[in-house]
Amino acid sequence: MTRRASSFAIALLLPLGLLVGLAAPAPADGKPAAERSGAAARSVAADPGSPQAAGKINLGYFTEWGVYGRDYHVKDLVTSGSADKVTHINYAFGNVKGGKCTIGDQFAATEKAYTAAESVDGKADTWDQPLRGNFNQLLKLKKMKPDLKILWSFGGWTWSGGFGEAMKNPAAFAESCYQLVNDPRWEGLFDGIDLDWEYPNACGLTCDTSGPNAMTDMMQAFRKKFGDQLVTAAITADASQGGKLDKVDYGAAAKYTDWYNVMTYDFFGAWDKQGPTAPHSPLRAYDGIPQKGFNSDDAIQNLKAQGVPAEKLLLGIGFYGRGWTGVTQSAPGGSATGPAAGKYEAGIEDYKLLKQSCPSTGTIAGTAYAHCGNEWWSYDTPETVRGKMNYAKQQGLGGAFFWEFSGDTGNGELVSAIDSGLA
Repeated sequence: MTRRASSFAIALLLPLGLLVGLAAPAPADGKPAAERSGAAARSVAADPGSPQAAGKINLGYFTEWGVYGRDYHVKDLVTSGSADKVTHINYAFGNVKGGKCTIGDQFAATEKAYTAAESVDGKADTWDQPLRGNFNQLLKLKKMKPDLKILWSFGGWTWSGGFGEAMKNPAAFAESCYQLVNDPRWEGLFDGIDLDWEYPNACGLTCDTSGPNAMTDMMQAFRKKFGDQLVTAAITADASQGGKLDKVDYGAAAKYTDWYNVMTYDFFGAWDKQGPTAPHSPLRAYDGIPQKGFNSDDAIQNLKAQGVPAEKLLLGIGFYGRGWTGVTQSAPGGSATGPAAGKYEAGIEDYKLLKQSCPSTGTIAGTAYAHCGNEWWSYDTPETVRGKMNYAKQQGLGGAFFWEFSGDTGNGELVSAIDSGLA
């Protein structure tokens, strides 16, 4: 997942956090590049007294920098109908710097003034009010929807580099984050914290050598400090042999974690400029898949084998597509010449735009793809999302999450598909 915006907005616009990250570059919409995690069968008994994800969770990431180039604001959650259909929102991202949690973009978070027309409740900000920006708008949203839970997500692809230093003193790290999340200036806004470390004891934008117990040590420290508040983590989905899921013990860490957001997207993309074309979010393996272990089901089964309870796993959905240009073959597996053009970054495009510019021409492995002219894209549609939600229910998962709100249509059709699919 990613960072802030303006010049930030586009430069730091990488998608989860929202991602698989082998040699892949950071995505351009928040989540980091290809989240590829390994597959080991470590069996760890889950603590029966540990926090559980209650009910069917539908969680969406709201990006801090989206208020700039994307012109996406908290009010859009209301006008699209999405606010009525999600149970949780992750606010992305805070930074991890100097061993502490810090605010990402102070202006977007607490200072940006909203007019009456732009504001969630139709009331304009004043020059002398103590809190403005996204935080104030989200507080207004919570007053309208008191059952909605909001977490502050820290890290993401660009800002994960500070976790290793911070984890030299887990208790002090957790203390700093607790004080920031629960700062009196935005009292009542956040119901907990989401930790998006890409990736513990593995390589993402940078490489970490914190050791196989890094995740357990972090989650235990945060659980101790945050108590009954939510403590969650966005994690890799790389179930390849010896991949990222094998680098730390997610089963042991799950004892202290309310749930994991499993980043089951960005498995494949145009960082491999010549292809082969492949869907970036396959639900299952298929004949000809370029890399064994790069699919959602393998990741879920890996985590279950580690001892993570199914109800503590959320299936990840990307509200965007990844694409190549120079493609003549309609079916997956074709050659390409490079990334297709995208509004914010080459090789990636919002669902709401792809729906119009390059409609789906086929499905494979539970997701959709499209061949238009010489471009080839893969992305989820309402139909494939509902299929993935059926899988989540069959597997007994805690629900689903998505990266991120602004990629959806104006009437929130992908959010609606998750909501109806989990019902």
